[in-house]
Amino acid sequence: MSAHTSHYDSDALSTDTVDVVVIGGGAAGLNGALMLARSRRSVIVIDSGTPRNAPAAAMHGFIVLDGTPPPDLLQRGREQVRQYGGRIVFGEVTEAEAAAPSADGDLRFTVTLADGRTLTARRVLVATGLRDVLPEVPGLAEHWGRSVVHCPYCHGWEVRDEPIGILATGPLSVHHAWLFRQLTDDLIYFARGTDLDSETRARFAARGIRVVETDVREVVNDTDGTLVGVRLADGTLVERRVLAVTTRMEARTEGLDGLKLPMEDLPDSMGRRFASAMAGTTEIPGVWVAGNATDLAAQVGAAAAAGALAGSHINAMLAAADTDAALASAQKATG
Repeated sequence: MSAHTSHYDSDALSTDTVDVVVIGGGAAGLNGALMLARSRRSVIVIDSGTPRNAPAAAMHGFIVLDGTPPPDLLQRGREQVRQYGGRIVFGEVTEAEAAAPSADGDLRFTVTLADGRTLTARRVLVATGLRDVLPEVPGLAEHWGRSVVHCPYCHGWEVRDEPIGILATGPLSVHHAWLFRQLTDDLIYFARGTDLDSETRARFAARGIRVVETDVREVVNDTDGTLVGVRLADGTLVERRVLAVTTRMEARTEGLDGLKLPMEDLPDSMGRRFASAMAGTTEIPGVWVAGNATDLAAQVGAAAAAGALAGSHINAMLAAADTDAALASAQKATG
C-alpha cells in the first residue's frame, strides 16, 4: 500500500554528471541528500511522490517532530536539501544501471525516468522504501493508516483503550498481540486459520485476550464509513473500532533491476529487502541502500539516521576517489 502525494515543483534534471543520485524522496533519501549537499556534493533526489506513510495523519516516535504530518516533514526536508544546493526531481525511475567508467576509471551509473529523461551519476543511494501487502480481506485496505494499523509505536497511543482486533497473518501476529494488549483491555485475536499452540493460548487467556477461530469474511463500516467491526464467515458481527495487522513488507524495486542488487527474504514471511552491510553498503560497488528498503522495521527516525550514515559514507568514498584521481593526474604531469 502506498498513496500518491500532491505534485510539487520539480527542479531541473542536471545534464552534467552529478556526484550522487538518490532514488527515493522519503526520510532516508532526503537525509542522505542533506549530508551530501552539506559536503558540497552535487546531488539529485528522484522522488516518485508515493511515501509509505501518506495515509497517516501524523508520524510518531520521533523526538521533537512527534505528531508532524508526513507531508509537512517531507516538504521541510526538500527545502533543507535545496538550501544547500541539492536538487529534488519529481519523477519515476524506470531503469538504473552501471555505465562505462570515466576516463580515470571512476564509476558511472545511468538513471532513466518514465518521461525519457536520463541522468548520469558517480554513485547511487537507493532509498525507495517499502510496500505493505495487506491480507485480502474485503474492506480492509480503505481504512489503512487510520482504523487499520500495523505499528503499536506509530499508532498505538492514538488507539489506546479502543476495542482492537488482531487479524492474524502468521507467527509474528502473536507478538503483535502482546504489544497491543499493552494499549487496551479489550483485545480479540482473530486466528484466521493460523496455528496457536497450547502455551500461547494459555498466555492469551492469562492476559484476557479472546481468540476467535471462525474466519473473517469482511470489514464492516457504519453508514458514515467508520469501521465498526468484522463479519465472520458464519455471519456474526464482532464489533471492533480498530484492527491491527502485520503486513508483508516488500522493498520497492521498480526500475532497479539493472543495478543487480542482492535481495533476501526475512523469516516468518515478514518480507523481502535489499541486502546491505555497514552504512548501507551493498555487494555492488558504488551503490548504497538506506531506510525501509533494507531495514523493514525502521521507523522514520531510524530511516533518517540510516540515510545520514549512508550519505556520509558515500562522501568519504568520493573523497578518496577524488584524491586518487588527483594523485594520478599529478604523477602523470610530472612523469
